[in-house]
Amino acid sequence: MIQRVTVPSLFPPPVYSHASVVEAGTKLAFLAGSVPLDADGNIVGADDPVRQAEQVLANLGEQLRAVGSDFAHVVSTDVYVVSSETAVLSAVWDIVEASGLRTGPHSSTLLGVACLGYTGQLVEITATAVVPEHAGE
Repeated sequence: MIQRVTVPSLFPPPVYSHASVVEAGTKLAFLAGSVPLDADGNIVGADDPVRQAEQVLANLGEQLRAVGSDFAHVVSTDVYVVSSETAVLSAVWDIVEASGLRTGPHSSTLLGVACLGYTGQLVEITATAVVPEHAGE
């Protein structure tokens, strides 16, 4: 079971929770950073952080399915964007919001960074998710 917590004494987050609590004994998946590469290892959306965010989320969806989970069971993400401009970070966040990750809402951190691991990479998302015991949980 996932308990999403928004702390009343803190500034209310727009579309995420301050914390996610998972009961002991629940199976968790700690996913490696999802990157904007296609199946052949090519960067998708060169110079376009929004297109890269879409590919990253598609890849994240594949990672989640491979471990028996989905966006609704994500409890935490870190979203990395190569930019110091809030407008660029916001544009990427809009894609994250539209993806289904806001279903929880999950706990998340959005970061502007200097660079990421692949040449031309502008976006990466790490995630932790609950792996439900039964489909449809």
